[in-house]
Amino acid sequence: MADSKTSASNTEESQILIDGNVLAARALALAGVRHMFGVVGIPVTSLATRAVALGIRFIAFHNEQSAGYAASAYGYLTSRPGVFLTVSGPGCVHGLAGLSNATVNTWPAVMISGSCDQRDFGKGDFQELDQIAAVQPFVKFAAKATEISHIPRVVLSVLSQAVEGRPGGCYLDLPTDVLHQKVSEEDASLLLSEAENPRFRVIGDSVSNLDIEKAVGLLRKADKPLIVFGKGAAYSRAENSLKKLIETTGIPFLPTPMGKGLLSDTHELAATAARSLAIGGCDVVLVVGARLNWLLHFGEPPKWSTDVKFILVDVSKEEIELRKPYLGLVGDAGTVLDLINREIKDDPFCLGKSHPWVAAISKKAKDNVAKMEIQLAKDVVPFNFFTPMRIIRDAILAQGSPAPILVSEGANTMDVGRAVLVQTEPRTRLDAGTWGTMGVGLGYCIAAAVASPDRLVVAVEGDSGFGFSAMEVETLVRYQLPVVVIVFNNGGVYGGDRRNPDEITGPYKDDPAPTSFVAGAAYHTLIEAFGGKGYVVETPEELKSALSESFSSRKPAVINVIIDPYAGAESGRMQHKN
Repeated sequence: MADSKTSASNTEESQILIDGNVLAARALALAGVRHMFGVVGIPVTSLATRAVALGIRFIAFHNEQSAGYAASAYGYLTSRPGVFLTVSGPGCVHGLAGLSNATVNTWPAVMISGSCDQRDFGKGDFQELDQIAAVQPFVKFAAKATEISHIPRVVLSVLSQAVEGRPGGCYLDLPTDVLHQKVSEEDASLLLSEAENPRFRVIGDSVSNLDIEKAVGLLRKADKPLIVFGKGAAYSRAENSLKKLIETTGIPFLPTPMGKGLLSDTHELAATAARSLAIGGCDVVLVVGARLNWLLHFGEPPKWSTDVKFILVDVSKEEIELRKPYLGLVGDAGTVLDLINREIKDDPFCLGKSHPWVAAISKKAKDNVAKMEIQLAKDVVPFNFFTPMRIIRDAILAQGSPAPILVSEGANTMDVGRAVLVQTEPRTRLDAGTWGTMGVGLGYCIAAAVASPDRLVVAVEGDSGFGFSAMEVETLVRYQLPVVVIVFNNGGVYGGDRRNPDEITGPYKDDPAPTSFVAGAAYHTLIEAFGGKGYVVETPEELKSALSESFSSRKPAVINVIIDPYAGAESGRMQHKN
């Protein structure tokens, strides 16, 4: 009797059919995907709803660019692929902004796009595009499921590729006809079980003991050593290993902007406020999870000494071959640092506070901080950039731990924020990054709120940067995310009309300048239209009150900070007039 029941059950299972949307959603759930971002429509709406039914939280955006930026930041914050969904054709193209941002920043992200029916490709089908060809320059891997049986394998494959070796953006194409094809429950289970499980965070090469010994020897014998680290070290969760190395050896350190917080900016060995001296004077540099690109002046003179020796730690052998350092160590930042710490443990050394190099860095940093504090102490009204930035800094620090995640974009706003705002905990700063991408703000905010629900998220943005994705404040309200967006409103890109008199000519001379926006724009009312809280502030007291109320409520809010339109500079470097 039992055998007949089992047989009947198996027969029923084989007769139940599921489509490609269900199979793709199951594959994503099987791989451990917990969140998806995106914009739905034909042909992927069912995929989103099926994923939600399987326990994957879907955050629906207004624009695929912002969804892609969210996925890229989510990948960085969680060390797991950020997944986002788009429709075909233009949806895929819009999503490329976020996907390419992930690749350039070396963050794991996967864009999944629907595409037109394969049988109708080349005939001018709805939203037709050769999407594999379109994404190719921007990704490390792209795959297409040409029939339903391919879905589990390609889903797990793109997720694996996104994190293996050097992380980056990957793409999965799901044609309309494939999503509508069906298989039995029995076949679906078999396809899922046969698919390869994603291999999260696999680093190919291992560092030789000889190279570790050589690296330690270089640091030990250096007169002016320096440790530089970036968001690659943050991604690998290397903060404890870094702290051990720095505090054991007494070597000063310099973080890149998104490396800030791995060790607190207030640490006594922090060289951020003495950056020029640190870069120009060092003779041996251990670079961990940071590229010698424009952010570090390419590791070349005149910013760096002609005879400086770089020890470069990177997951990518190709990156090390490109930069040609004195010594390259291929591997995960945390793993390599642990090996270095182990080598030092057997024969420890420490520079000490009285070491001439450490003392020089410390003195320069203190002097520069003191000069900055004099500038910050002034309450300048109408606001320059420094007065509100100081008030925001103090309000964020007053939150204690867990520290808020700071999102920053804009020209003057981001530049001043890098110097003034203080990071005390790892992975609490997100900004324009390696590519200098504007428009990332709201996407990053949403990703941060989803990935780190225990933290408040604070965005400090220029009005130009905010404008790229401002409509996503509705998304903040819809999901009731604890995000406070602070807009530095100076009436334009760099601050309104910056033209010289001889430039104001021609038939359209009476048009607004290319850098100008509507003066005094009421950005705070945008979020109020959706039920969020808006503030407009022009004085220190008003700003302090708005920050206190919005931080305490942990509800979506926009604070519109009115800035003197002549306080900024086009170069992004502030004019110290006040």
